This record gives sequence, C-alpha cells and structure tokens, in this order.
Amino acid sequence: MASLIASPPLLPSESKPSSIPQHQLQRSNSPFLYRRRRLKKHQSLVPVARLFGPAIFEASKLKVLFLGVDEKKHPGKLPRTYTLTHSDITSKLTLAISPTINNSQLQGWYNKLQRDEVVAEWKKIKEKMSLHVHCHISGGHFLLDLCARLRYFIFCKELPVVLKAFVHGDGYLFSNHPELEEALVWVYFHSNTAEFNKVECWGPLKDATGTHQGDRKEVPSSHWEVPEPCPEDCTCCFPPMSLIPWSQGLGGYRGSG
Repeated sequence: MASLIASPPLLPSESKPSSIPQHQLQRSNSPFLYRRRRLKKHQSLVPVARLFGPAIFEASKLKVLFLGVDEKKHPGKLPRTYTLTHSDITSKLTLAISPTINNSQLQGWYNKLQRDEVVAEWKKIKEKMSLHVHCHISGGHFLLDLCARLRYFIFCKELPVVLKAFVHGDGYLFSNHPELEEALVWVYFHSNTAEFNKVECWGPLKDATGTHQGDRKEVPSSHWEVPEPCPEDCTCCFPPMSLIPWSQGLGGYRGSG
C-alpha cells in the first residue's frame, strides 16, 4: 500500500513555466511526472503528481501471523479478525489473523501518524456470512483531515490488494470453506468529514478482490442495507457484538453501484 500521508496532487495552474530542461525531467527520479501538452496562450507546463503505480498484490511481501486461531475453523463458530499494516520502509505487509484485533500491531508513533491500517472481522448475521472491513480516513490529527479526500482515494484503490492479502494469508480457511468467497464485503470508511464517513457494499469477496475504484460491479439494491444482528440472543448471529471498537457510531451507507 502507498503511504497515506501525502501532499495533495498539484493541479493545472497559471504558474510560470518550469526552468528544468525536458531531457533532465525524463531522466529524473522525481515523484512528479512532467509532460508537455498543447498549451493555450498564457498556459504553462505544470507538474502532475504521480501518486501511485498499479495496485498489485505480491505474496512475497506478505507476512502472516496466526495468533490464537485455528487456521481451518469456520469464523461462524469462532471469532476471526484481520489486522493488516504496511511498512513504507520495507514495503512489506503484515497480516495478523486472531480472535480480536491485534492492538500491539497498531502501537507506535509511526502507526498513529499514518493510520494506514486496515482491520476486518467475519460476521454471521441471520445465518449469512459477511466480511466487514474498516479504514480510518480522517480524524485524530490535522494531517489526516488535510488529506481526507486523497486518503479515501488511496484506500479505494488499494482495497482489492488488501482483500487479496486476506484470502492468500488465510488460505487454509478458504480451501476448507470456499463458500466464504461468496460472502458480501462491507467497507466502513471512518471520517470526521460527512462526505467520507460512510459504508459501501463491494459485493461478493471473489469479485471485490479484482475490482478498482470506478469500475466495481453494481450491487443489487437488495444488498444495500447494512446487515444488522438480531436484537435478542440467537444462534443465527455470531459474534453477538462487533470485535472492532471503533466500528460503532458510523452513519450513512451506500451501495457501490
């Protein structure tokens, strides 16, 4: 995953033309991609931020930790969560599979600054399995608030990679219970900005792992309502309460269509 603390992209402006020769720009390792276009009078050559390359999952960069869970046990019987973090230094992903969120993985000033973790939990609601994924967009400190729109874009772009990491890292589970790939994926975006504080249905897991922002398959309107467990004790819902503390109090949702 790309770093989620970044400056907003530079947009076309009326700034002065760049004084750097074009042949030097082509050889430069700058994070900015310069390109010429037919310019109208008074328009200038401006840098366009090359934010990210294609979102590609690399299994060799994934480290998986099983913490107190049976690799093959169905999550409809025992709690199962995923905690995924990324290191900008090593470019490696760490996935913890455990009965509750692995809070020790989220400690330290760097993780608290970046907030680029993705956490998820399996739920059985009225006998139907679903995967509930949570991303922190903004709130907590001003840098996150400043980059809220950019962070939402990055999370949407990188989530197929995250979901592939879940499937690959928990391979024994999916080998023994392939029907889980048919489970709906619900993505919760947490933000102090109403525009980005919402829930999206990304469709079945098998489809969500290969989708991209802007071309996700339309989800039937019957699936747009976030599933809610039974208000009273029952055997058709498990676990009875969310395993992710910051999943409460999120308002608004929409389908991905």
